[in-house]
Amino acid sequence: MKSLKKFLIIASVVAGCFTADAQHTYSGYFLDNYTYRYEMNPAFGNCRGFVSMPAIGNFNTAIRGNLHLSDIFYKSPDGGKTMLFTNPSISAAEAMSKFGNRNKIGTNNKINILSVGFKAFKGFNTITISASANLEASLPKAFFSLAKEGITNTTYDIKDMFANANAYATIALNHSHDIKQVPGLRIGASLKFLVGVGNLDMRFNEADLTLGENAWTARTNADIYASVTGMRFEMDTYTPEGPNGGRPREYVSGANLDDGFGINGFGLGFDLGAEYKWRDFRFSAAVLDLGFMNWGKTQWASTDGTQTFTTDAYTFSSNGDADNSFDNELDNMKDDLSKLYQLKDMGELSSRTRALAATLNFGVDYELPVYRNLHFGLLNSTRINGPYTWTQFRLSANVAPVKVFSADVNIAAGTYGVGFGWMLNLHAPGINLFLGMDHTLETLSKQFIPLNSNASFNFGLNFPF
Repeated sequence: MKSLKKFLIIASVVAGCFTADAQHTYSGYFLDNYTYRYEMNPAFGNCRGFVSMPAIGNFNTAIRGNLHLSDIFYKSPDGGKTMLFTNPSISAAEAMSKFGNRNKIGTNNKINILSVGFKAFKGFNTITISASANLEASLPKAFFSLAKEGITNTTYDIKDMFANANAYATIALNHSHDIKQVPGLRIGASLKFLVGVGNLDMRFNEADLTLGENAWTARTNADIYASVTGMRFEMDTYTPEGPNGGRPREYVSGANLDDGFGINGFGLGFDLGAEYKWRDFRFSAAVLDLGFMNWGKTQWASTDGTQTFTTDAYTFSSNGDADNSFDNELDNMKDDLSKLYQLKDMGELSSRTRALAATLNFGVDYELPVYRNLHFGLLNSTRINGPYTWTQFRLSANVAPVKVFSADVNIAAGTYGVGFGWMLNLHAPGINLFLGMDHTLETLSKQFIPLNSNASFNFGLNFPF
């Protein structure tokens, strides 16, 4: 396997080795007796102490984005095999209508390995051991245009194509308490100790292509940083065709994991939050994941600045018998991408420090005076993470008709469109069981993969005391 294929395999393994992230179920932000509200705002405290069921106290998996599986894959007209959007039977107009100028997709999952909450020190406290991971990508429309149209156009300007994956374990200590000097005010904070497993940061900043008589003139700028124990880049040699192609050039074609995973970084993070009750309103604000991760030994591949060269990559043929036919388009895309950028192995960096992706939450909750068990909430959440930044507004109705049960329905709108969410929460004596979705599942593929890139699932079993 070569080029992007291996990088994506490594990214998937890194993201999957711990199914977790700073992913939260925002449907539960205002929900009465939802155990893990404190993870979205550390000022929120629980009425009772609790201990989680190991590994399933708070299981959360989600994907979000405006690039959907249904944009990439199509059913053949006869209902047979699934085709990539580059297949010539799909018109360029139809295929390109699915893509925006900036196409994002990310997977966020979460497992709390063990959580304990208790009242002490004049407030409420939690100790949480969890594992975290992210896998995100941002792709420009020009990338899909080049893959689809091949040599139809004479110029392509591909800018700002990014992918990032990371994984780390967390030990978090949280404390919240009321401020007696200011009635109605409650504050809280969390301290997080992070242990890094791996990070893969791919930055394809530029690929300015101009088609000549038989080949492309490429102006490229890209970097890949791989902070993964045991990972090494693979090299290959590219020999351009024709008299103007130049001499053979060695380039990074893929990567191997020879020694398995291991600890490769340490970091520190903070959550800060506040809640204020005024009459029938509750106002709340929080900032999550202020901090950094220092990754250890890092493999670096780069174009070493902006480079200009000639390449015959991306010359797809509509001839089904050709080596570069559309029947092999996916393999061609993966292999040609590494030839296109022709990264050099720049050696190993001793360490690399990166900021955590911070999240801001601002909420207002209104309790209905004529029926105190019903309240409405409006929440704005913004994740600040460079090219992967997103924001959303979520309007919810929350009801607790009896002491042992509460429920929530909500609608969200933001960077990734509109979605419908809900949560059910059973909190009887001795047991707490919740189930919810921030984005309700829509159509699934035969492999049970959501065709829409906005979906989530949250489940948890805990034991209050």
